[in-house]
Amino acid sequence: MPLRSLVATLSAGLAVAAATLAAAGPVQADTPRGHACSSSVSIEGYSDALDKTTYADTFVGNLSGLAVDRDGSLLAVSDRSALFTLDRRTRAPEGVLPLATETGAALDSEALAVDRDGTRLITSETEPTVRRHDRRGRILGSLPVPDALKVAPAGRAVANQTFEGLTLLPGGRTLLASMEGTLAGDTAGVVRFQTWQRHGGAGDFRLSAQYGYRADTGLGVVEVAGLPGGRLLVLERGFTAGVGNTVRLYAADTRRATDTGGVAVLTGQDGDRAGDGTGHGIGDGTGHGIGDGTRHGDGVRLVRKTLLADLVNCPSLGATAKQPQPNPLLDNIEGMTVTGAGRPGGRLEVLLVSDDNQNAVQTTRLYSLRVRVA
Repeated sequence: MPLRSLVATLSAGLAVAAATLAAAGPVQADTPRGHACSSSVSIEGYSDALDKTTYADTFVGNLSGLAVDRDGSLLAVSDRSALFTLDRRTRAPEGVLPLATETGAALDSEALAVDRDGTRLITSETEPTVRRHDRRGRILGSLPVPDALKVAPAGRAVANQTFEGLTLLPGGRTLLASMEGTLAGDTAGVVRFQTWQRHGGAGDFRLSAQYGYRADTGLGVVEVAGLPGGRLLVLERGFTAGVGNTVRLYAADTRRATDTGGVAVLTGQDGDRAGDGTGHGIGDGTGHGIGDGTRHGDGVRLVRKTLLADLVNCPSLGATAKQPQPNPLLDNIEGMTVTGAGRPGGRLEVLLVSDDNQNAVQTTRLYSLRVRVA
């Protein structure tokens, strides 16, 4: 789907080195403390090596989702009906599969997850759907979707604002898809997360709990990544013409949230101590929590979230932007996956990707982060 200045203490030599390494592959940080975006997040490097390239006569771009395959390689889904395999170390393309609907039509593929048997679970924003594909890209079936989440007139969803994020939680029994935008009738900024539960070792996914989540004002939820204990990383993003992108990373907790599957309208009004709905409410972004876990006028407790980092505060590392950005490192960031866990200090290795929309003023960029979730 669819900071500008470098920190004064960075030398010109470092900027040149970062740009050179970015062309070759992911940049490795030598001084993580100097690469801090916040107390919880640091950027290890970025790479523009995939930008405006082709592989096997297929444009490598429009990347909207990432997942780690069973063998450790990286999968990247394009919203122009393609699934790429990338080398686990260099991130260079190693394979590509075409994707299509059951009738052979183009697939607006936005997010993916890999099941325990290697099956690819891929969302489409058009209907929306979550389809199951085998390793060769063939459709094996699809998951049920609540009527309310379907695009109008079949449901209450807005076109191009549906299943933008998808994650399989640790253990492989719970699948979660995030809506990018608000359903008609729900309060602006409150989006829904739908889950499917697997009962037994290898059973099919069945509809399960649904949750409400308040995105920051002007932002939408573009990706989610599952963590142990029902927690999530949530990526929120927005764009303002002439200014650029806003990208924020949150930790979210579904464990005390109300199942909203039977709630027709989410008002998100009474009892909300988060104030202006920006997600900063009574917190200060230091990881000590905000007020979105309180009950609302409709008796619904939303998913609680804690700001980990606003990526505008990351060092730019010598990155350049093709259009106005508050930090030249930023672009249309849309995909996210956890590539490593159990690192010293409890940190996660997280990879992000930006969707260039095959647009000359946007960039396909990979970002390597280290994230600490308390």
